[in-house]
Amino acid sequence: MLALALGGFSACTAPVITPEAAADRCEQRARDAQAPTGGVTFGVNSTSGAFTEARIGVTSDFLAGTDPEALYDRCVLEMTGAGPIRRPVLR
Repeated sequence: MLALALGGFSACTAPVITPEAAADRCEQRARDAQAPTGGVTFGVNSTSGAFTEARIGVTSDFLAGTDPEALYDRCVLEMTGAGPIRRPVLR
């Protein structure tokens, strides 16, 4: 019975993420909060000829005016339970 209870408890714990992986993910989220992102692709293929593709991405953090550095700090804390191991290079 104790083994079953301990097994159930361990299933409720958050997955372990390294501080480096958390920093990488949170840095990207902070960069995305700074400005819209996007890209344009031009190409030609033998089936349909020329093509163009455009993408624009806007995050809710950008729309809300969230401070990217504060977002980074909060993100790392939520993912690891500790403060950041490095400062993000933004802009």
